[in-house]
Amino acid sequence: MKSVLILFCLFNTLAVSAQCDSVSPLNLKIVELCKAKMGKKVLRGECWDLAKYTLNEANCKWDGGYLYGAELKNSACLMPGDVIQFKNVKIQYQQGRTKFTELMTHHTALVYEVINSDEVVLIHQNTGYTGRKVGTSKLRFSTIVKGSYKIYRPESN
Repeated sequence: MKSVLILFCLFNTLAVSAQCDSVSPLNLKIVELCKAKMGKKVLRGECWDLAKYTLNEANCKWDGGYLYGAELKNSACLMPGDVIQFKNVKIQYQQGRTKFTELMTHHTALVYEVINSDEVVLIHQNTGYTGRKVGTSKLRFSTIVKGSYKIYRPESN
């Protein structure tokens, strides 16, 4: 059964299914390429460099900028290997008595795993978690309080 994932954006809301019934071979290849770089610095270590490397290695069609394939629209499913471009995103959450705030003013990440309708594991670099090396972190979409983002599905050349 698919559950609905609501992605909150400042100016628009994108509703996608939590997880696709299956993952495309291209997206699986992208995830494997990312996984092979875990703990390593890709190119200059910028967040964008991981997407650039994996899309080029997988021979994907993209503009060489920030259009990483087909932009997902409402009702599309989310799968590992999709690319998320964040803009001016502010995340706030609390663990115990401690409140946390994270900012992603301009950040690129890939979906590594879809956990449930509100949570994914991102694989990315140039973060507070792993520095300029590739690593993972969880994102709960419900903790996004400001900003916007777009999700792209990689396409073959």
